[in-house]
Amino acid sequence: MPQRLGFVSAHIAAFLFGLTGVLGALIHGTPVIITFGRAFFAILALGAAAFLLRISLAKNINFNTLKTIFSAGLALAIHWFTFFIAIKTGGVAVATLGFASFPAFITLLEYIFLKESIGKREWFLLFLVLFGLVLVTPSADPASASTAGLIWGVISGFAFAVLAVMNRKNAVHLAPVQLAFWQNLVVAALTLPFIFSDIGHLAPRDYFWIAILGIFCTALSHYLFVFSLRSLTARTTGLIIALEPVYAIVVAWIIFAEEPTLRMIIGGILIITAAVFPKKT
Repeated sequence: MPQRLGFVSAHIAAFLFGLTGVLGALIHGTPVIITFGRAFFAILALGAAAFLLRISLAKNINFNTLKTIFSAGLALAIHWFTFFIAIKTGGVAVATLGFASFPAFITLLEYIFLKESIGKREWFLLFLVLFGLVLVTPSADPASASTAGLIWGVISGFAFAVLAVMNRKNAVHLAPVQLAFWQNLVVAALTLPFIFSDIGHLAPRDYFWIAILGIFCTALSHYLFVFSLRSLTARTTGLIIALEPVYAIVVAWIIFAEEPTLRMIIGGILIITAAVFPKKT
């Protein structure tokens, strides 16, 4: 039963992660407003969760942890901001598949900064990602909206890879809810000065979708992800979370009629295969 609950939790988390792009397309707001709103509502939800779970948000917080949290929060802000630009520019499918290239960047960053060797297997997986991105690219013209969206998606994937490597290299002893709370607080603080010129243009339904994005697709999804690790291995959970682009593309197909081309499907399969391929230890 615990393992089954872990599987269900991981799949719900993957679906909610995938829903992020769909909500980004539904919200009629600028990427910076969406990024701020996502962080703001996540802070409220995580703060409430910390209160109910009796987790001290100030425990183990010092100058060194604050430096690490700020750096990670900056990377998270860039990741979200560029991802929503990709959504607005190229659509859900293209943006999500561009972001899905992040495992390749993690491999390269670990090689550069953590001095981890790259074997033939890793080079092959990097090639798969590169070839998959070539197939996913809608047009050879970099000025086209779809191609620009893919580029922004790849930049978002790179920022997420920086965040992942940074968290690994500068690990701090904080509870997941606590760490997420502080990182989202950094995101909100960084984006707050840039929202006032456009915030008045949001419709009531935009506030609703932003709240869903922050509470369910950020706070709840990360909690479910961590919860699934209690009964599943990190490898199994990672395989399930890697289905995020699949959920995103299917939902976007249903809601926005963004039907993926055969080339996009093949390219997506290559990128996702590289993401879930076992890493040699």
